[in-house]
Amino acid sequence: MKEDLKSFYLAVLLSMAVVFVANQWIFGDKNVENAESAAIEEASVLQAENESASAKEENTFLAVDDVLRASPRVDILNNDLQGSIRLVGGRIDNIKLRRYKQSLEKASPDVELFAPAKTKNPYYAEFGWLSNDKNLKLPNSETLWSLRGTKLTPKTPVILEWDNGEGLRFVTKFSLDDNYMFVVEQAVENNTAEKVTLFPYGMIVRSPEEVSRSIVHEGLIGVFDDKLEEIEYSDLSKESKEFKANKGWFGFSDRYWFSSIIFGNKQPVRVKFSQNNERTYQADFVGDAVEVASGSVASVRDMMYIGAKEIKLLDNYAKNLNINKFDLAVDFGWYYFLTKPFFYILDYLYKLIGNMGWAILLFAALLRLFMFPIANKSYENMAKMKKLQPKMKELQEKYAGDKLKLQQETMLLYQKEKINPASGCLPMFIQIPVFFSLYKVLNIAIEIRQAPFVGWIKDLSAPDPLVISQWSHLPMPAFLDIGIWPIVMGITMYIQQKMNPAPTNKDQARAFALMPLIFMFMMGHFASGLVIYWSFSNLLSIIQQRAIIVKNRDK
Repeated sequence: MKEDLKSFYLAVLLSMAVVFVANQWIFGDKNVENAESAAIEEASVLQAENESASAKEENTFLAVDDVLRASPRVDILNNDLQGSIRLVGGRIDNIKLRRYKQSLEKASPDVELFAPAKTKNPYYAEFGWLSNDKNLKLPNSETLWSLRGTKLTPKTPVILEWDNGEGLRFVTKFSLDDNYMFVVEQAVENNTAEKVTLFPYGMIVRSPEEVSRSIVHEGLIGVFDDKLEEIEYSDLSKESKEFKANKGWFGFSDRYWFSSIIFGNKQPVRVKFSQNNERTYQADFVGDAVEVASGSVASVRDMMYIGAKEIKLLDNYAKNLNINKFDLAVDFGWYYFLTKPFFYILDYLYKLIGNMGWAILLFAALLRLFMFPIANKSYENMAKMKKLQPKMKELQEKYAGDKLKLQQETMLLYQKEKINPASGCLPMFIQIPVFFSLYKVLNIAIEIRQAPFVGWIKDLSAPDPLVISQWSHLPMPAFLDIGIWPIVMGITMYIQQKMNPAPTNKDQARAFALMPLIFMFMMGHFASGLVIYWSFSNLLSIIQQRAIIVKNRDK
């Protein structure tokens, strides 16, 4: 029984290791519908060809500043954003995040989220109208809009106007709040003698930088009638993805940044995720038909989010603007019910203490206090089992040739000493989801990005920078070149392991002895905040186990 138990422990630990490694590398009318699909697809393909052709070859991309100076623009400015809208095409294609820097250096520039076409990594949004009538003149990416207004701010919206010269006048009004939410209101004034049928559309186009595979989703994302869809860039290489919905949102998701169109007209829309060429992806929607009678005006209203994944802000938008599941823009993972509360607890502790590192340590202590009764019972059983090691060895020697008798005698011994050998499993089962949830929080929460602790830890979301090669001046392979905190974690794991009953099987004993070393190097490239949490949690466990061992020794 004991050998089976130890095999179980080993399997659980090895499974955790496999999961970590995997996480690092993995982790209407029918005719009208067809007309809508053809119209938006044609517009998308032409746009990708015209604007990417000149930049297909290496080193032919234009500098962002040069592109910005090449066309008339209207500025965007609020507490969190700075950028501009290109009047040619009416595009939002220049957005910087004022409160976030690209690196920890003092002179680091702001994070640049949106960038215009023909640059290295274009990323922009556009709204407009489509029609089944190919002879109807509509605004497109080359249309020069006239401007009413001087700057887009929370207090001053801007209006773009364009007349097609054939009786149709198009008006687009952009509004902005204090954070990251735009409102885009499109209107069509029909001064012709006939009814006009149009389809509103909105799209986001981008050429992302190389995306690393990790447990955080980076790619296309959307919620369509309550269902979350997460699409990897690689998934679009073979075919496009289409969705139909009456409400929802969609866009592009990065680890910390997010852009999304929220379609808000309560009418059916068709959303399409596609790959336009080798390096350009597009997320777009086409709305239901809008009929504009002669002498009348028709309008549609949508919203757009361009900014950082600030969890509390996303929650506020979801509540105040009735955006369903908007918080799922953040990849909370399998343990949503733990990950999100953990974030709010950490955020509260951070506000209380003023340092995220100390907040993580306090969180570890509170969690240990919460689990104290369960862990205490487990450690008491393990301490008793350790005292039984000599008797267990006697039984193994006595019944070496009779495994059934050995199991029976072992169970009798456990019953006599009132020991439950499976009691050590419960804390482990609790710790696994807790650990993964905290791991998620430290990887997804922008509030922890570039948050310092003490000493050399300047960013709790990044690996420990004080690696072996730096302080020893010895050349080290990248995988083995780990920081001080992972070494501390490995040492505390080793001490904790020595306090537990050792496997009597030599092969299992060797495997267990390697676990602290394996985890030390594996965790060496994880977020330092997670390693610090685990090290401190191990230290608290050691203190608790030591107290129990002393208590049982005195009995």
